[in-house]
Amino acid sequence: MTTSWITRTETAADLAQIREVNLAAFPTSHEAHLVEALRADQQAWIPGLSWVTEAPDGSIAGFALLTRCHVNGAPALTLGPCAVRPEHQRRGAGSAAIHAALDAVRQQGENLVLVLGHADYYPRFGFVPASGHSIRPPFDVEDKYTTGRGARAGGRRRAGRRPDRWPSPAPPDRRR
Repeated sequence: MTTSWITRTETAADLAQIREVNLAAFPTSHEAHLVEALRADQQAWIPGLSWVTEAPDGSIAGFALLTRCHVNGAPALTLGPCAVRPEHQRRGAGSAAIHAALDAVRQQGENLVLVLGHADYYPRFGFVPASGHSIRPPFDVEDKYTTGRGARAGGRRRAGRRPDRWPSPAPPDRRR
């Protein structure tokens, strides 16, 4: 069944439903708590970069969040958490929210978006392994789960294409 999704930025009236979407989509409450912590973090939170997907009945079916991070001192964004209510999964609700969020950051002139997530899911949005650009998270995680894409890429990118701009890698640490 094809559903016509409406995407928009979150409003204050959506906060409880966004929490419910995250609680329904994940096995623990960690992601729901993370969204609330990011919303409270003035250095990470960027108004207008929390996107929801509305179901035909007006309820929130999906959610995608972008927040500020830094790579080698350069500003970048992190995508996630992204969540979809189980009854709407595999119907495009998550993709709609992610595409809307990525379109918004492109229009804002952002340079880089990183995501820590499913290696088989995010390449469809143009994400490629970040390690190929010497970008690694400050914690241990399998390489394939940390991906990135240039945020200035026009439109929807074909999977496997390289992002358009990446920050320069940090100089190697020469201390031994």
